[in-house]
Amino acid sequence: MERTEYALMDAAEDRMWWYRAAHARVVAALRARPGRTALPLLDAGCGTGGMLRRLSIALPGRALAGLEYSPEAAARAARKSGAAVAAGDANALPYPDARFGALVSVDVLCHRGVQEARALAEFHRVLAPGGTLVLNLPAFEWLRSAHDTRVHNARRYTAAGATALLRAAGFEAIEARYWNSLLLPLMVAQRKLRSRAPDAASDVAPFPPWLDATLHAATRTEAALARLGLRYPAGGSVLLTATRSA
Repeated sequence: MERTEYALMDAAEDRMWWYRAAHARVVAALRARPGRTALPLLDAGCGTGGMLRRLSIALPGRALAGLEYSPEAAARAARKSGAAVAAGDANALPYPDARFGALVSVDVLCHRGVQEARALAEFHRVLAPGGTLVLNLPAFEWLRSAHDTRVHNARRYTAAGATALLRAAGFEAIEARYWNSLLLPLMVAQRKLRSRAPDAASDVAPFPPWLDATLHAATRTEAALARLGLRYPAGGSVLLTATRSA
């Protein structure tokens, strides 16, 4: 990403509603399917470390590691989270086979510098058999906007398409769910009506406290309904959980 986007992420990810909601969904997925807990957990494409810090709080005692392409961002992530963070490429992970019991990756596979098949093969390689993979991905090509250009997103996904990619990479027990669904109409209005210009401001920015609290409350309501069994046919993101086959 651009250095300015890393700076925005670093400043916003601990309090901005979207990051808090995304992190909560990843944590919930790991609690449901923790993988091999005796082995470390890797955040592949950890940015400036917000997800790693959330994991350190939510999963105390579990060894954590991070990988980020930008050395500057990797250093920020290490300071923020206290985890061992390496600078490296998701297409060629600098780790031995079967090193991790779980791997999370938030909005990384979509990046223009990431080759889907190679990265998924690497995720499969470094996971131990029975390990858990949790991916968050931006949904639907028709939601593409100036924000995707700013963060170098080359692809957006459907649940079915992402599931097929994971299956082809050797993962099994794949579960894909859309989220950020209740707020999807607002997202469409923001991205397709207000922020169509190529030089539109980043979506990552401080919100007025009242608005941030309202948006976060909507995501919490959505998550509560999902726990009751409601499944959403669309959303701004798709979360996938899968297991590395033996």
